[in-house]
Formats: sequence, C-alpha cells, structure tokens
Amino acid sequence: MSDAIVVGSGPNGLAAAVTLAEHGLAVTVLEAATEIGGGARSGEATLPGLLHDHCSAVHPFGVASPFLRSADLARHGLRWRLPEIDLAHPLDGGDAATAVRSARATARTLEQDGAAWLRLFGALADGFDELAEDVMRPLPRVPAHPVRLARFGARALWPATALARRWRTVRARALFAGAAAHSFQPLDRPLTAAAGLLLIAAAHHGGWPVAEGGSGAITAALAGRLRELGGRVETGVRVVSLAELRPCPLVLLDVAPAAAAAICGAALPPPVRRAYLRYRHGPAAFKADFAVAGGVPWRDPDCRRAGTVHVGGTLEEVAFAEREVARGRMPARPFLVVAQQYLADPGRSAGDIHPVHAYAHVPHGYPGDAREALVAGIERFAPGFRDRIVASVVTTPRELERRDANYVGGDICTGANGPVRTVLRPRVTPHPYDTGVPGVFLCSAATPPGAGVHGMCGANAARAALRRGPG
Repeated sequence: MSDAIVVGSGPNGLAAAVTLAEHGLAVTVLEAATEIGGGARSGEATLPGLLHDHCSAVHPFGVASPFLRSADLARHGLRWRLPEIDLAHPLDGGDAATAVRSARATARTLEQDGAAWLRLFGALADGFDELAEDVMRPLPRVPAHPVRLARFGARALWPATALARRWRTVRARALFAGAAAHSFQPLDRPLTAAAGLLLIAAAHHGGWPVAEGGSGAITAALAGRLRELGGRVETGVRVVSLAELRPCPLVLLDVAPAAAAAICGAALPPPVRRAYLRYRHGPAAFKADFAVAGGVPWRDPDCRRAGTVHVGGTLEEVAFAEREVARGRMPARPFLVVAQQYLADPGRSAGDIHPVHAYAHVPHGYPGDAREALVAGIERFAPGFRDRIVASVVTTPRELERRDANYVGGDICTGANGPVRTVLRPRVTPHPYDTGVPGVFLCSAATPPGAGVHGMCGANAARAALRRGPG
C-alpha cells in the first residue's frame, strides 16, 4: 500500500512525488496517458529523426529552480545546453535586440539605454538565486530575503508598458515587451512587468537553456530519481473519483481546479468547489512544429544564433496583439515565440534539416487555423522562410487540451495571470495547496508559483502535505 498517491505525471506531479519520497513515504504516481510528462515530452512530429518538444521547450526557470537544483538530476541524465544568444527580438529594417547571459554585455548593445538596462537587471541577475527562493514560494509568507523581494516587488507591480518607458529606444522596449508577453495578458495591466523582469533576469543569470535530448529528458530524470527513492509510476490509469484512491492517507492532484472538483466530488467543501469551478483560464497557444532546410533565414544574423526569438515587432505592436487576444479577437499579427533548440542541442536535427518550434498567442479555445499567421509572422523578419519548410505539423488549442487536460482551452499556463491570480491562485487563501478535503492537496500549475517547468508547484504542495498531514 502507498503512503501517498500523486495523480498526474507532469513535472509538478513528479516533483511532488520525489519530495514525498525523499521524506521516506512510499509514493505511487498515476498517469492517465500512456506516456509520462504532461507538457514536458518530446518525440518525432514532422520527419523521422527530427526531435520536437511537444509543449514546453526552453527552460529559464528550470535551471533556476530551487527544487530541480536540489534534486541532482544530472545523475539521472539531465544535461542543460545553452545557445550562444539566449533571446532575440527582431524589428523591421533588419535590426534585432538581443539578450545574453551577461547583463553588462547586453547593455552594451542597447546604446543609450544600456546604463538604465544594467542598473535594473544587473542587480536582479546577481541576486537571482535569492530572489527565486522567495518568488517561487506561495504568499503570504515571511520572505527569506525581504529587502531584495521588496525591491523586485516595487517594479513588478507595474504594467509592462509603464515600466518600459524607462528606456528610450525601440530596441530596448521591444526586448522587454517580448519577455513580458509570456504573462499572456494585456501589457497595460498591473503586474505584467513581473514576467519580463524575471525572464530577463533569468537570462542574465543562468541563461535560457534547453534539455539535451528534449524536454522529455527532464521528465525522465525526475522519474529516475523517483524510482531511486522507491517510488513507482503507473500509466494508462485515469482517476475520476477520490473513492478510487482511498484508503491512501495522502493524495496530491496535478490537475486543473475543475478536474480537482470533479475528482473530489461531494467531499470538497462548497466554498472551495465554487472557487475551483469559477477558476478562470487564460488565452491559448496555437503551436506549429516545422522541419526547416538550413534553419530559419532571419534577416538579422544574431537571430540565427538565438535559442529563442520573440516575433511581434515593437512594444506597441506586441501590446496591441496581447490586448486583442485577451478580448477574444484573433489579431492579424499575433505575438509568436520561436524556439531553435537545435542550436544548443544539435542532435535534434537530421543533417541540414532542423526542427523549429513556434507558437502564437491566440484567444482562449480559438477554433481557427493560425498556421498562416505563424508562417507570415516569421517570414516578416526572415524572408524565404516559407520556401524552406520541408514539413510541418500544427497543434490547435483543442488538441493541446486533448493531449494534456490541464491545458483547458489551450491555456498552457493553467490559469489566467490577472492581477489577483498572479499572486493568489487558485483561490484567495493562505493555504493554496489545500483542497479542504483532509489529506488531499492540489499541486498543478494552478498553484503558486504558476506555469513553467520548474517543479516548484509540486514541491511546495508536497511540503504543505507533509506539514499538515493526512488530516
């Protein structure tokens, strides 16, 4: 008999299982799919021999995660690989802004905005490990580094568009806007600066790495660590009711709030049920995997060396596209994230045919076909891209949800990042992982600190379960 059962084998579910097993519990992970990993999986998609990531692709918070660092996953095969340039943001006219692991080196490329960039991001990058220790924990709590957290919070509360006014050039503003757009929110809303600050600081601290062999290598390493601790994983097991899991004393659910409400059924206290069923999901991703002969022919040569390229034009263009998506309207030029993982991990390619990962921000549940918008967006800054596509596969928001039920409506963040939900998720409570059912805890990305392959939602939930016990 297991001391604990974890439902769902995404990075958070596995992180929860590892944390519990490290404390001596016998743990079983149940996964509905035939393959573990949730959004952290990899495989062939376009052509034989080309390795694509199914969802999550680049991991700035993975290399910075206190949990992943402590788990010593290198012993289980995880190798981080870094591109020459972490991030590029092309602009019309052939220019591009870039971010590298040195804040000082990045500042030198931003000319008149360099000093202001270095003042802001130099200190954030230098103290990023301490900052991550606090921002990756739930609030409210006593921070370990209150002064550093307060300085970050004073800027993070700003709308991204407002904070961007500290820079005068189109290049610096666009570079920050592309990072801030990972919040999947209109950039004129409070707290949208937080995503930009954290992601740029992460780039200047540890970089934006990929996992050698694909994001599935992170999953494999976590599963290896769990097996080492005596835990086990069962696939093809769909849990629909809490009754199936009893009398196990501890249950952790790596699922979206509505799914947790369905599993817990009548055992869930009515106020918690109402909160879970009202939980709001955000805009969606429309993903395309391309097999590209010779790689993407970006007009700016720095983009050809960048692991991640943000496609969206100026700050104003990115802000307009994100505002339209939040209103449920598909923009003609959506914001795109393009990942060229093969630059850091050449084994993903087949000769001169390279896998290129791209997704567009689209409205929640978007039923249309955004492939042409993706191709046209890249072609805008890489003329001839269309002619180099050897094969492609698209994944719609509906298909994303079919592959991973946590991505409701194609929402890969497992929840809208509004001003309240960014800090207090999945409901307003000092105990975000507690479901109100004795011994049952929520550990998905709907809990703090939110989306990303960092495992901290699962690790935090497991620690809460260990403190509070089976009830």
